[in-house]
Amino acid sequence: MNDSTQFNKHDANIPEATPHTKPRIPGELGIWFFIAGDLMIFAVFFILIALGQREQTEIFAQSRLQLDLWVGITNTLLLLTGSWFVALGVEKAKTGGSPQLSRYFSLAILCGFGFIANKSMEWGGKISAGLSPMTNDFYMYFFMFTGIHLLHVLVGIAVLFVIRGASKRKPLTTKDVRTIESGALFWHLVDLLWIALFALLYLL
Repeated sequence: MNDSTQFNKHDANIPEATPHTKPRIPGELGIWFFIAGDLMIFAVFFILIALGQREQTEIFAQSRLQLDLWVGITNTLLLLTGSWFVALGVEKAKTGGSPQLSRYFSLAILCGFGFIANKSMEWGGKISAGLSPMTNDFYMYFFMFTGIHLLHVLVGIAVLFVIRGASKRKPLTTKDVRTIESGALFWHLVDLLWIALFALLYLL
């Protein structure tokens, strides 16, 4: 047996090199366009709040003292916890899913409903105390922008129901995983927008 034959036999046992997997943007392309557009709209909202703060510093400071910081912190923790469950669900989906996969999204949905309940009680308390969008510019922004964000939370919960349904399919297809990723991205957007609102309305 010559050296060439020996080399060929040895070479036959070497696994073929697999091409490197190209980085993939999570979710569908459309969700990224939506996120970019929504962020630009909310950027205008944030600028309006900042300008109001600069022009009516005393009114904003006094009005902010009437907000319950712990209510805002609780809402922040609820959304962050929800995003954590969603992130866990996405990671499980990428590895093929598991019998417990849909539970992560169910827990995130509960966090979303907790946010709505807490925000509703906060609004109810403010209205009972005679505070409304007509009180001053601070409360106009407070009710308007937290109301718009609350609509995002409601849509986000609906999206979580959709991706929970997708997560129950066996086996998960590439389309299912992209659907789950897209829904997760929207929920993380809801979380990000709230963190910015929380900082501007409750802290600054």
